Amino acid sequence: MEKKMNILVTGANGFIGKNLIATLKNNPKYLIYPYDLESSLEELDKYTKDCDFVFHLAGVNRPEDPKEFMLGNFGFTSTLLSYLEKNKNKAPIMLSSSIQAELSNPYGLSKKAGERLLIEYGKKNQSPVIIYQFPNVFGKWCKPNYNSAVATFCHNIAHDLPIQVSDPAYELNLIYIDDLVSSLLEKLSMTEFMSIYHEVNPVHKIKLGELVTLLYSFKSSRDNRSIPSTNDSLTKKLYATYLSYLPQDQFSYLLKMNVDHRGSFTEFIKTPDRGQVSINISKPGITKGNHWHHTKNEKFLVVSGKGIIRFRKINTEEVIEYVVSGEKMEVVDIPTGYTHNIENIGDTDLVTVMWVNEMYDPEKPDTFYLEV
Repeated sequence: MEKKMNILVTGANGFIGKNLIATLKNNPKYLIYPYDLESSLEELDKYTKDCDFVFHLAGVNRPEDPKEFMLGNFGFTSTLLSYLEKNKNKAPIMLSSSIQAELSNPYGLSKKAGERLLIEYGKKNQSPVIIYQFPNVFGKWCKPNYNSAVATFCHNIAHDLPIQVSDPAYELNLIYIDDLVSSLLEKLSMTEFMSIYHEVNPVHKIKLGELVTLLYSFKSSRDNRSIPSTNDSLTKKLYATYLSYLPQDQFSYLLKMNVDHRGSFTEFIKTPDRGQVSINISKPGITKGNHWHHTKNEKFLVVSGKGIIRFRKINTEEVIEYVVSGEKMEVVDIPTGYTHNIENIGDTDLVTVMWVNEMYDPEKPDTFYLEV
């Protein structure tokens, strides 16, 4: 049986710690030693005897007394290293520092002191040292109204609370929590570390005003049935983050159903570059459609019931038929230049997922009535 790798994670209940541990738990070869404020020094002693790798994520960001910066960011680092040294454990140590370590404020000075202490320890004990100076980190489980503008904006916008933007032109440097965790996990398989300082890539840049506009567009997307472009990496990550801050009683939202005696038609998703998806429900015996398009094209997928999709190329007589049903998932393309319809030939509602390559434009519908 393969020996497990023992991993000590300090700051286990913090934002980065939670995400790292959640990922580590997905791999059975790792045994996790979580350490946080509630843990005891006896536990720290035990963990530093057996651990094969240390992720030192514990730290102080916003204490009531600035003196706590040095106590939390330097003092506990000193305690951790003293236990590793006492137990003669030369395991690699990763330190979570900050770009503010290059500044002279109390927080930055405490972070820089922790870095120097770790570097000296590594030289003295021949232990590999890995230091990250993180910029702003964002993602799920980050505490709002603490030290992350993204977390605060996501939470407040999702909960209909006001936000404050002091300088819309101020540019943020952001790294996404999943990218950070992936970079940390890479270190577990490394046997040599050529440098002390490491970086997470990519670093995303966005102005505060642009960030707020984007987050508000996520909120309004429910009303206009849109989804943001996932081609942009930062937008994709921010949208995933925003959704994690939704109030627990507001995960769902209603769609506008256009209902008549024939059934209903409901728009589900609209995108500016990938068209839109709708749900069409037809009652037994009902035929819908009988129109054709110049450029607009569609895909039909019947997910429940039984129907026939008919086609006829305009200016010809031949009618082509496709029998479709929810028992056999089959996508039918609707080519341009063919008038078409769909008839419910079953005893139950015919439910069809319909995709069209462009959002509906009433000024240019590209839809022309013609019986099949």
